[in-house]
Amino acid sequence: MTLTPATTRASFAIGSEQTAKRVVDLLTESFFEGQAAIAAFEGAGGRWDITVHFAEPPDQASIRELVRLAAGDEVAGDIAFDTVEAKDWVKATLEELVPVRAGRFIVHGHHDRAKVPANKLGIEIEAALAFGTGHHGTTRGCLLLLDEVLKAWRPRRVLDLGTGTGVLAIAAAKALQINVLASDIDPLSVRVAAENARLNGSGDLVETIRATGFSAPQFAQRGPFDLVLANILANPLRQMATPMARHLAPSALVILSGLLPPQASGVVAAYRARGLVLVRQLNIEGWSSLLMRKAG
Repeated sequence: MTLTPATTRASFAIGSEQTAKRVVDLLTESFFEGQAAIAAFEGAGGRWDITVHFAEPPDQASIRELVRLAAGDEVAGDIAFDTVEAKDWVKATLEELVPVRAGRFIVHGHHDRAKVPANKLGIEIEAALAFGTGHHGTTRGCLLLLDEVLKAWRPRRVLDLGTGTGVLAIAAAKALQINVLASDIDPLSVRVAAENARLNGSGDLVETIRATGFSAPQFAQRGPFDLVLANILANPLRQMATPMARHLAPSALVILSGLLPPQASGVVAAYRARGLVLVRQLNIEGWSSLLMRKAG
């Protein structure tokens, strides 16, 4: 993977989770894909450390103004800008991430490979330019619901829609030892997911494709699906309710995430109108994950 030789980094801390999320949302909306990578980690005493890496040196005054709008003058004034090598911050970020446990699954980096217990399924995900290291509340929520589902049921046809780094597809493939279809609209995510599947010994089980929605022929060829994992965002999830329902087998289960708790009711309503019922809602770290079942 080609990385920019150096990036400009902005670092600052916020004492409120709600304010931190507001800042992250505002910054995310202010940059096009690939212009900035934003990470927020909870520290001691409810403090949130936010780091933004920019592909090109940013207008520092504009960044301070965006942060000021969401978090106030004091936080904006405390932003520290510096320049770091891309390979250094990726490595440093990885080493700060502790393994994430979600039922039988443990998502970890290379440096924690030896710490995975023999009775757990380790999923090794390295830092990459694609979403989904397992440290996000949406990913953990999906893994917990997947673990719960697989305790009582064994689906035969599984789809990971919007796969990102492939963590959910790899989890399903490892737990079930079956072929899993993984799609994403972003070609980089497709490549990263395929690389991670190979890294985890699931390269022969996870088929990665680039696709928008359900447009690719593989969906019809591999469906109808017994289980769909879709960790995306609320609006795309609502928009895909109709085509997704068409690709579901009777009594299929769907795990949806990437939505804030206030958005959950709208997503549930969209899928209920297509014949699905809510089985469980799981809220983790300010994000909601839904388990829904198709009637029949």
